[in-house]
Amino acid sequence: MNRLGCGLLLAGLLATASATPVAAQDYPTKPVTFVTPAAAGNSPDVITRLVADRLTQLWKQQVVVINRPGAGGLIAVQAAANLPKDGYSLYMTQASTYTVLPITQQDKIPVDLQKAFIPVGMVGEQPIAVAVNKDVPANSVAELIALAGKTPNGMLFAATNRGGQSHLTGELMRERGKVNMSFVHSASAAASVNDVIAGRIPIVFEGLAGLAPGTQSGNIRLLAIAAEKRLANLPNLPTINETVPGVVSSGWIVMMAPAGVPDAIIEKLNKDLRAVLAQPDVQERLRVLGTYTRDLTPVQTAEFMRNEERLWWPIVRRVEAENQTPAAK
Repeated sequence: MNRLGCGLLLAGLLATASATPVAAQDYPTKPVTFVTPAAAGNSPDVITRLVADRLTQLWKQQVVVINRPGAGGLIAVQAAANLPKDGYSLYMTQASTYTVLPITQQDKIPVDLQKAFIPVGMVGEQPIAVAVNKDVPANSVAELIALAGKTPNGMLFAATNRGGQSHLTGELMRERGKVNMSFVHSASAAASVNDVIAGRIPIVFEGLAGLAPGTQSGNIRLLAIAAEKRLANLPNLPTINETVPGVVSSGWIVMMAPAGVPDAIIEKLNKDLRAVLAQPDVQERLRVLGTYTRDLTPVQTAEFMRNEERLWWPIVRRVEAENQTPAAK
């Protein structure tokens, strides 16, 4: 090869080597799209739009939120499966997509979730609380378990959507605490809370924001939160884990990118997401929604998600098996 050819080859190699870092440094240079399974106006949607707004300000590029609700997150997965791998189309997944759909909708999921997407970072999690009607004679998880044990045929608990995070939290507490209680499906968080306010059902599992109408009116009494440790802004609220070890549960939102997006862009997205979530006013607005942030790298986020799968898949399989028996219908 002559000197000119060598020079051209070296220039080409240098250009290739520097392409990804330069692209990541300049990213984004055009609008970014978030696909979310959240319905417009609900808590995960509000959270996603808050993050989108702050990233718009940071990037000086518009972040557009596209809602694809329905079928327990399956519709959003189907939409996200076709996203381009350029870092400009991202997927804001929710807990149930990874903890429930692989079991209940395994024949309908268009992709292998673990291979099709790369975790970018944790947006936030909403720990699930257990609460009771104000007239239920139990002021702690231990007292509730004892009361359920003395109640003929056990007690009922309300939660949103069979297989949703609130329902699974109740099932986890029932299993690990050997609690004599059973699930009653509610069409929405508002419906389950209203059933408990009215005294039709004694127990409810739901996020703090969903429980707010009942707790603020005094018709529902919070007993505990399914967080790993007590919340900084609610230090007097015990964790379920203090009485029934291992009952830690939250609905969560994770930013994902299609597999194939360059690592440098994933790192840039993670850095900018964490910077936005660290803003004090953002954290305060999230707390009002019962949402708490975790400062996680992409690797730590992936590890968190794998741990969630290992925890919930056996629970979901048991619930699915029970649904197939005549007694469960």
